Amino acid sequence: MASRPIIPQQTRGEAIVGEGKQQKKNGAAEGRNRRALGDIGNLVILKEIEAKPNRPITRSFCAQLLANAQAAVISENNKKQACANVIGAPPVLDKVVAGRRAGATKAVQKKVTVKPKPVEVIEISPDTEVEVAKQVRPVIKKKDGEAKSKKKSNTLTSVLSARSKAACGVTKKPKEQIVDIDASDIGDELAAVEYIEDIYKFYKLVEHESRPRDYMDSQHEINERMRAILIDWLVDVHRRFDLSRETLYLTINIIDRFLAIQTVPKKELQLVGISAMLMASKYEEIWPPAVDELVCLADKAYNNQQILVMEKIILGKLEWTLTVPTPYVFLVRFIKASIPDQELENMANFLSELGMMHYATIMYCPSMVAASAVFAARCSLKKTPAWNETLKLHTGYSEEQLMDCAQLLVSFHSMASKSNLQVVYRKYSNSQEGAVALLPPAKNLLPGFSC
Repeated sequence: MASRPIIPQQTRGEAIVGEGKQQKKNGAAEGRNRRALGDIGNLVILKEIEAKPNRPITRSFCAQLLANAQAAVISENNKKQACANVIGAPPVLDKVVAGRRAGATKAVQKKVTVKPKPVEVIEISPDTEVEVAKQVRPVIKKKDGEAKSKKKSNTLTSVLSARSKAACGVTKKPKEQIVDIDASDIGDELAAVEYIEDIYKFYKLVEHESRPRDYMDSQHEINERMRAILIDWLVDVHRRFDLSRETLYLTINIIDRFLAIQTVPKKELQLVGISAMLMASKYEEIWPPAVDELVCLADKAYNNQQILVMEKIILGKLEWTLTVPTPYVFLVRFIKASIPDQELENMANFLSELGMMHYATIMYCPSMVAASAVFAARCSLKKTPAWNETLKLHTGYSEEQLMDCAQLLVSFHSMASKSNLQVVYRKYSNSQEGAVALLPPAKNLLPGFSC
């Protein structure tokens, strides 16, 4: 029986004579096979890494997994015996080789000093992308310098805008406190502090009902000049009888309301004025003047019977409505809101009576005439501020709303000394009224005035 020749096995590193080329080829093939096996080992490890998506894959984590795999392979290799032949070597050795290479690579990486970099996020799967990003995102603390640099700083535009507003007086001012003007009257039962606000709200609602309309076009024999002469004479009568201011304002209100609904001939205009003052005196005064006294003051142009008849006619036309808010009703409240001194009160009364004497103010409601008188008085006496939040609250008007009427009153003041109707001017030129008529009018409210 033929025996097979025994060929001695070649150990690693040995060379066979005459077969250099073949050995060289085998060596190259062996190198390629080893690299391929090494790659296969790495793929096995990467599969293990991919099987655990719960933790983000970083360089350090990958190196740790490689080290764990190397330790597992070494422990498994100790249990088995190593084969001497490279050809018949089990694939486990390839894993060992790959593990040693990874360990060597890790050792080299440890020796190299590298600056720390932000942790990279490895996308494992679309489902876990957001979760992994949240876990791996580095927490970078802001430096003190960076935090201070991000603070809001004033730009050049904001600085220029602020300076422009300051130059124009548009800068924000602290909000003014509203003064409680009724605090000092709490203990006064006649002041009716509990009801005063409701009373004036009612006055504001009904002031237009008793407001006379523009009637001069409907009067055939009466003009504005005649009305001014009548009012000027009634102011003198009012002063001689020493009547209250409420009586004077109610008298003028009755005259205007009656002339607005009744045509009156020129010869009866004074009779209407006397009868209106008699009615107002009975309504406001404790001791009204007698009819005979009024006849004497009228130089007996009318008798007692004519005055009483005209009184009944006026009451019938007005439907006996005498409880009306006149400008004086509002003037008292607005002067109080101005927290005045005696000079301011006298000036406001002077401007208000000048306005009532002229027909031009009939176009304004009573509350506006009163508020404009207070505003013009403060401007004439150079009170600062000319209008404040307390006055705005109680009057219901802003400075812009009062400007037209206030300019009209100041124009009457500027012409009072040159007018033929001097009763009101002389009345407030007296020292008893503070001689406020002699003071110069508010120049900033005169027509054509420019700063």
